[in-house]
Amino acid sequence: MARNGNNGEDFIAPIRRLLIGLLVLVLVAIFVAWRIDNPRMERVRAAVIDTVVPPMDWAMTPLTATANLIADFQSYQRIHEQNRDLRRELQQMRRWREAALQLEQENAKLLDLNNVRLDPELTFVTGVVMADSGSPFRQSVLLNVGARDGILDGWPVMDGIGLVGRISGVGEKTSRVILLTDTSSRIPVIILRSGQRAIVAGDNTIYPPIDFLENPDVVRPGDRVVSSGDGGLFPPDLLVGQVALGNDRRLRVRLAADYERLEFLRVLRSPPTEQISDPGNLIIPEPEAELVPFGPELPAIGDETNG
Repeated sequence: MARNGNNGEDFIAPIRRLLIGLLVLVLVAIFVAWRIDNPRMERVRAAVIDTVVPPMDWAMTPLTATANLIADFQSYQRIHEQNRDLRRELQQMRRWREAALQLEQENAKLLDLNNVRLDPELTFVTGVVMADSGSPFRQSVLLNVGARDGILDGWPVMDGIGLVGRISGVGEKTSRVILLTDTSSRIPVIILRSGQRAIVAGDNTIYPPIDFLENPDVVRPGDRVVSSGDGGLFPPDLLVGQVALGNDRRLRVRLAADYERLEFLRVLRSPPTEQISDPGNLIIPEPEAELVPFGPELPAIGDETNG
């Protein structure tokens, strides 16, 4: 049995070598024929291609679909990478936009500060913020200046750019400032472009609303808001901020003061206002004294007692 197996292997080996030699010769012949630069051979090659290639379309279909699938996957991968890069660039652009807006606001604040013309009689005392009692019910800060520095109740307080609030409570060495955002704060203001008078009322938010506005249609976001001086509470022309439209479609004030960094505040020495002891006399004046005529009293016309 082993001998017969060896004889079979001896018979197959020469055939294998013969087939390999013939295949090599055929491939060499095809290569040489394909490389011959001859019009006749060109026609032969074209005929062979026309004969062989069309029937092979069914065999190439899976390969074509696979190649298209790979190309689509690569394209999808490139799109995913591009989207990721675009998201990263969008985030960077948003950061740059926020930085540009902050710079624009700071620039506008500086321009507004340059345009502010305070009363020359207004001098100020600079104090350092010692504590911040910002809470849902009260918005105030504590300064390290008080009665020994001549601070009085009701004086306005600024941060160098815009109005912050007013003094409400004075100690010997400290004083408390009620911020414009406090619910007890009411400031009479003027909206410069339209000349409308209104009240900025605190509501414990960073954008206090504008109340008692006569004609809201003539007010536009971005209009400057300054104190009016009505009632003698604040001197006129102190910068408060700019008009903004809130999410509730209500006109509010974007305060010029930087409430996130209240470190040094200026307390303006406001000149004393006239004290009214009897408000009723402003409406109904006191009757004037009757004038007594000199000489004898003249009789009234039609008096029957006098002939």
